[in-house]
Amino acid sequence: MKRKAEEPHAVDKTPPKKKSKSSLSKEDAQKRFRKGLFDKKVLSQYTQEYAESAPYKHAVIHELIDDKLLRAVRNEIKDNVIFTPKETDIYKIHQSGDLANLDGLGDDALAKLPSLLALRDAMYSQPFRDYVAHVTGSGPLSGRKTDMAINVYTPGCYLLCHDDVIGSRKVSYILYLTDPDIPWKPEWGGALRLFPVKTIEGKDGQVAHTPVPDVSKVIPPAWNQLSFFAVQPGKSFHDVEEVYHADSKAQLVREGGRVRMAISGWFHIPQIGEDGYVEGAEEQNTKNSGLMQLQGNPDQYDAPRPQPVPVKPKEESENEFDEADLEFLLRFMAPTYLTPDTLEQISEHFDVNSSITLPNLLGKKFAARLRAYVTAQEDASRDLPEDTMKLEKETSWRVAKPPHKHRYLYLSPSSAEKRKKKSSKDKGKLGKGDESDSPIRELLDEFLPSPQFRRWLQFATGCTIESHDFLARRFRRGKDYTLATGHEGKPRLELNLGITPTKGWGDQEDQDEESEASSSKTKGRKAEKDSSKRKRKHKEEDKIDEDDEEEGDAGAGEVGGHEVYMATDEGDDNEDDAAIYKSGGNDEEGDNILFFQAAAWNRMSLVLHDKGVLRFVKYVSRRAKGDRWDVCGTFEVEEEEEEEYIDPLADDTEEEWKGFSASEDSDSD
Repeated sequence: MKRKAEEPHAVDKTPPKKKSKSSLSKEDAQKRFRKGLFDKKVLSQYTQEYAESAPYKHAVIHELIDDKLLRAVRNEIKDNVIFTPKETDIYKIHQSGDLANLDGLGDDALAKLPSLLALRDAMYSQPFRDYVAHVTGSGPLSGRKTDMAINVYTPGCYLLCHDDVIGSRKVSYILYLTDPDIPWKPEWGGALRLFPVKTIEGKDGQVAHTPVPDVSKVIPPAWNQLSFFAVQPGKSFHDVEEVYHADSKAQLVREGGRVRMAISGWFHIPQIGEDGYVEGAEEQNTKNSGLMQLQGNPDQYDAPRPQPVPVKPKEESENEFDEADLEFLLRFMAPTYLTPDTLEQISEHFDVNSSITLPNLLGKKFAARLRAYVTAQEDASRDLPEDTMKLEKETSWRVAKPPHKHRYLYLSPSSAEKRKKKSSKDKGKLGKGDESDSPIRELLDEFLPSPQFRRWLQFATGCTIESHDFLARRFRRGKDYTLATGHEGKPRLELNLGITPTKGWGDQEDQDEESEASSSKTKGRKAEKDSSKRKRKHKEEDKIDEDDEEEGDAGAGEVGGHEVYMATDEGDDNEDDAAIYKSGGNDEEGDNILFFQAAAWNRMSLVLHDKGVLRFVKYVSRRAKGDRWDVCGTFEVEEEEEEEYIDPLADDTEEEWKGFSASEDSDSD
């Protein structure tokens, strides 16, 4: 999954004037960097460190820029640059416009940013490009194609795992402009983190590369520090750790607001007219990158893998539930949802909206037992092992991978688990979840895959189910998420049963209202009301974030964990940022959200997932009060046949319409 940050507003709205980039002499360029940086001994040292680095080659240069110049740059940015808050499935940041556009600004605007312009020209000067090329062995780099922006991470911001591979990018870099007088502390987060790549040889001899879920190199931010690495398809996976919230307003003020400011960008391969330019190289580079990412079919090593269980036709029945069926369902479900009136109302709502949220689906007795179990599991395993191999060895949980697609803990139904020869030592392990008396196991193995629930689901949605696939999931605070994925093929029914026992996930204010509605009626107007609430919620989140800064982390704030279904613009050729769903510069933010569900307790959502719709679970902030728990299901459903339209004027229908002719209705005439 390749992503790049969309370019937001330009730094200034003054009408642009065409200017050419200045070309610095070697002496002028070197003066803008720290003294001694270009010494052969220093260059050799960085080159050697780069060659010996892991998990893939990278370099870190401290005190890169002349300190006086960089302080001036930081002040100019604080006083004159406009930032746009943006959120996608993969990041939450505040971003400037592309600094390549500086040359197009008016004279008045440029007069406010002389140091920033000087820095950009120094970074893309011939001497420094040669320096970076020597360290990385990348070959010639373009000075004409500049690609850099200012990114600001405040508490709660992050960037998830990706490899930076797009187009002609050759070297990725980050230059930190954190507060020079308040040193950044690693415990504040915001580090650049590098992921190792696992090399797997398949049975056919094909070799695939896929990142492992755990980072192996952590590079905390520091004033005037440059981190850079060559962009390598299928290898250069990295993320930016969440900037963590302070405990109080006073602490946040003492620590300068924990503002992680950085200039980040890429060096590109030479463009037309530059030394080293090769005709067709960019197109070939894009093609090769795609082939390298597909080599060995790395998708086959993704986890969890779909395990659909076909439904046997003889198990299904169109008849009403008999007494035994109702007795089984009442072990798990609230009686309200088994009445004919409620089922009819749910069916009508789903038929119109293709989605529905059902609060308090589980009966009180089972829900109480489940909540006690999940709460105990969460309390007992706060200190789950960080290392994936250790976690999977010591607990029953598996880790979803690779991290550039998703990461969370999951349990498969027992039928799948039994294929793995689990020892008797599993009993009593931290985070155990496969015991026969576990309520989560009862959901996975008994209730959800049962013919009774499946028949109830068919009544509720009008869908004919062909197969089912279930998982129990746990999204850990400060670690887990799913990135946006589409769905090809015919529509499928997707279920999510929220079993998150903690509060503060951003949707609690609606629980009482929804509880009352669930015991009476589920109507279209309530869906419209809920939809408008969800849209208002997204439009109010920026205000919430601002309040947090003013209150010094005393407010609730957004903690993520919500599931989002969103439409994509089919006419947009740029799919790199298809999952942008909130931008401070867009007055219609959130309008592409089709369905939104915050983490919650005892709330089930049903969505008919159609082609062209993206789905993801937002990264769970470390600020959340607990982990996000759910049980999700995917149902392949029989595709409805469209009713054939019969033209009443067609010749072959003349006989059918004779009974309505004027000649036979003369009395009426």
